[in-house]
Amino acid sequence: MDLDRPWKLHPQVSVRPEPFGALLYHFGTRKLSFLKDRTLLSIVNSLADAPSARDACTAAGVPDSQLARYGAALTTLEQSSMLVERAS
Repeated sequence: MDLDRPWKLHPQVSVRPEPFGALLYHFGTRKLSFLKDRTLLSIVNSLADAPSARDACTAAGVPDSQLARYGAALTTLEQSSMLVERAS
């Protein structure tokens, strides 16, 4: 996943916040994903309005030292079709 590109939740994905983070359910693929981090939930929720995934991470308070970790989590969500790239 290119963190410098614009991303959003797939239109068929529903987010259910939970005390541990959130559940993401894709109605098209019927896949369920767990977000075990409230910061990751904040990033995912702000992707549609952020110029890039990197900007969403920065807005959520992710330090540069943790960017690779959150980038890997976002990549996993993209590979499971939970996230899709937005038109620039």
